Amino acid sequence: MNVPAPTEVIVGIDLGTTNSLVAWQDQRGPRVLPDAEGRPILPSVVRLAADAPPTVGHAARAHAVEHPQDTIASVKRLMGRDFAELRALAERLPFALVEGSRGMACVAAHGRTFAPEEISAMILSALRQQAEAALGQPVRKAVVTVPAYFDDAQRQATRDAGRLAGIEVVRILNEPTAAALAYGIGQHAPQPETIVVYDLGGGTFDVSVLNVVPGAAEGDDASGMNDAGDLFQVLATAGDTSLGGDDLDRLVMERIEAAAAEQFGGAVSLTPSVRQTLRHAAEQAKIALSHADTVPVAIEFGGGRGLELVISRAELESMAAPLIERTLACCRRALSDAGIAADAVDRIVLVGGMTRMPGVREAVGRFFGRVPYSALDPEQVVAMGAAVQAAVLAGRRRDLLLLDVIPLSLGIETVGGAVAKLIMRNSAVPARAVEMFSTSVDGQVNVLIHVVQGERELVADCRSLGRFDLRGIPPMPAGVPQIEVEFVVDVNGILDVSAVERRSGRRAAIQVAPSHGLARDEVDRMERESFAHARDDMRIHRVIDLVVNASLDIKWIGDALQRVRSDLDPAYAADLDGRIASLRNAVEAARRDPVAANADVLAEAKQALDVASVRLHEIAIARSLREMPAR
Repeated sequence: MNVPAPTEVIVGIDLGTTNSLVAWQDQRGPRVLPDAEGRPILPSVVRLAADAPPTVGHAARAHAVEHPQDTIASVKRLMGRDFAELRALAERLPFALVEGSRGMACVAAHGRTFAPEEISAMILSALRQQAEAALGQPVRKAVVTVPAYFDDAQRQATRDAGRLAGIEVVRILNEPTAAALAYGIGQHAPQPETIVVYDLGGGTFDVSVLNVVPGAAEGDDASGMNDAGDLFQVLATAGDTSLGGDDLDRLVMERIEAAAAEQFGGAVSLTPSVRQTLRHAAEQAKIALSHADTVPVAIEFGGGRGLELVISRAELESMAAPLIERTLACCRRALSDAGIAADAVDRIVLVGGMTRMPGVREAVGRFFGRVPYSALDPEQVVAMGAAVQAAVLAGRRRDLLLLDVIPLSLGIETVGGAVAKLIMRNSAVPARAVEMFSTSVDGQVNVLIHVVQGERELVADCRSLGRFDLRGIPPMPAGVPQIEVEFVVDVNGILDVSAVERRSGRRAAIQVAPSHGLARDEVDRMERESFAHARDDMRIHRVIDLVVNASLDIKWIGDALQRVRSDLDPAYAADLDGRIASLRNAVEAARRDPVAANADVLAEAKQALDVASVRLHEIAIARSLREMPAR
């Protein structure tokens, strides 16, 4: 195989059934290239007009209901297939599927026959133009992904589609292999590993069981070998071509239609525009319920008839349960075919937009007995993996950073915008750290955990990796809750962060991939800045910590003073009032301008109040003992 020139542009393309993406890797790592409006995903939808060029993507999907016979979706299912195989499917399609030359399935529109490769070429061409606009240079070569179960005819059809789009497909890459590459799986494993890729998209579901053998590949072909030296062997695959997010959308639509029928006293007539609105509302409700417990839905059915209802996450998960169980049945079949038990699987990688749904992730985790990988966007992970392979084929250096050590410290934001570092830079992976924290406000029931990466002492000077909420903490005084935060970085550089309030047992977690998006020069820059600003950063961090601790002192001492003021000498009480006011003024000044604040003055005021309040605490304890009921 000829090695391309190091400067050659080769992109990675995920040519999907529902959506397609194009990605690129440079020294910053793999990233999806968005269109001119910043949208990373291109719907795999094409509208064929009689007297105008084809419309591809968002515009075609938006008007699909108005032009059902001219709008082609899910063409990937038709690639490399005989018409005889798809005769049953043809009866359910809104557009005309006919028998073409050599018995191949083709699309008929406006008196002309289109091969599926031609339709796919229109999508690939749009992605190529999108990549050229983003990169500012011509794109003529690509790595294109396909399902692991695609046969030779389907793979060749994919290559032909690329050629029609002006793209040389330099590699056909299996989608499960691409997902594993995006995570860097296999690069650090001392021995073979079993990987399951669970792919639940908008229209289809498939699960693949892979055996990853580090350093076993000496060549490369479409079976899964790659130039990185690892062998990705598909042991078994299973799936359902009629199972995906669209099915859940349909169930939500039926729920809304049933509510409308009940409110209006009978079934409602749905015009194409209302049906499109209904479909959009169902999809948006499904997406929103991945992050919220309830979501309001409002639909205008025309004739002054409007419907408003609230759908809960519990309702959605109840609707989804049978669909999720069907995916797990496929998992059982694939594991059985591979001769592997669920608890023998080393890693589970989630792919497809539907895997964002918490109920799906929890079900998969329970089934396999381990937390699935979810750090990367499940809709983008295949395209990103294709970009990794494209970078290898282009001869560029691959630098994903977290190969042997953690390049930059990892921590969380504390009150006042400071950073508490849990894992320091240059720590060897795997790594683990646990730290205890508490609340700063009375009755606080939710805590935002903000995960950051960098060497500076303030959050504003570090890189945000992710946020998550620890909810449902019982209301307690500030400083009383015991919040245990754990960081775990595995050998692939995948960071899992979990938090638990030890008194109540409430838990929350997030998974991030801190390696992506950081180039070597960025790491060097952040390290240089950490040294250059070290003195000022430490001083400001000290001011922030003093403000937090002094505020707690003001509250606790002030509360104790009010409780036992009648037991105190008036002069002593007045002295404490004055010291509290002095410290409060210093704290407020430091909050307004922490850079200009004098940490030593703030520390002295805090220390003076602490020393002066010792006798107050003794009196308060004595009073509490007197007031205790006799046993």
